[in-house]
Amino acid sequence: MKPTLARLERLSLRAAWKHEAGEFTPWLAQDENLQLLADALGLAELELVAIEHPVGDFKVDILCSDDDGEIIIENQLEKTNHAHLGQIITYAAGVGAKKVVWVAESFRPEHVAALEFLNQNTTGDLNFFAVEVELWRIADSPMAPSFNVLVKPNDWSKSGREGARAASTATPTKQLQLRFWTDFLAYLEPRNSPLKPQKPRPQHWLNIKIGRAGFKIAATVNSREARLGMQVYISHEQSKQYFQLLLQHREDIEKQLGFPLEWQELPDSHACRIAVYRAESPLEDETQWPGYMAWLADVGAKLDSVFRPLLRELP
Repeated sequence: MKPTLARLERLSLRAAWKHEAGEFTPWLAQDENLQLLADALGLAELELVAIEHPVGDFKVDILCSDDDGEIIIENQLEKTNHAHLGQIITYAAGVGAKKVVWVAESFRPEHVAALEFLNQNTTGDLNFFAVEVELWRIADSPMAPSFNVLVKPNDWSKSGREGARAASTATPTKQLQLRFWTDFLAYLEPRNSPLKPQKPRPQHWLNIKIGRAGFKIAATVNSREARLGMQVYISHEQSKQYFQLLLQHREDIEKQLGFPLEWQELPDSHACRIAVYRAESPLEDETQWPGYMAWLADVGAKLDSVFRPLLRELP
């Protein structure tokens, strides 16, 4: 018996979103859709900072951040135009962006060439991306969007190879840290954990987004003190004020968590941290890694469940 085959149909973006600012931008700014875009771009995450962020007399559609700095996303529901090319350059200068992502239904060849020119002739700290949004449907199925990256920095894949090479030449401790974080991500994946860590690196911490710019969960390994840690790290420009607001709820927070926290305002630093530690946890003892990872996953999930709604409510 021959299988029944349906036709794959590409639709206009306006079949799903009638208005760019009122419908498409809010959809793209949702956490799960930003993560789909991040995956397409090869980024660990895109953390939302603001929608319609003011830059002089103009507004950036979506302002995000990652570990490298600010990211602007400018989107269109139609083919690209010269006005938006000028806007993304203006916005990049206005917010000091490290990455510029132009999202549209389709790109004119001259705009693809312009972004490639910018990637070739600007500093390596500034990267431009062109991303087509495609909308597909099979027969009467729900519409499904996908992201197609047309332009990315010339050394984007090379930088990944260089990162791997740097890891291979790191100190034995750094290499051990990289293996531990890599194994930790593999530990989380089949367990449906709410934790969404960044890509592992040869360093003593692993950042995990918590849904608000300026805040993150960080898992840590301290080889010198043989100690694991899980913390809410506050790097917001108003970190001290937010720390004090959270501190007012200390008793209730620790009651919900079921364990005490160390509230570290760090007076000599811009940042603050709220942490819990596991002593006598030498990273060199790899036979103990499953227990370490179970502790990090459990404590991290509890911190996420308690602090995430609190952070959303902060002014």
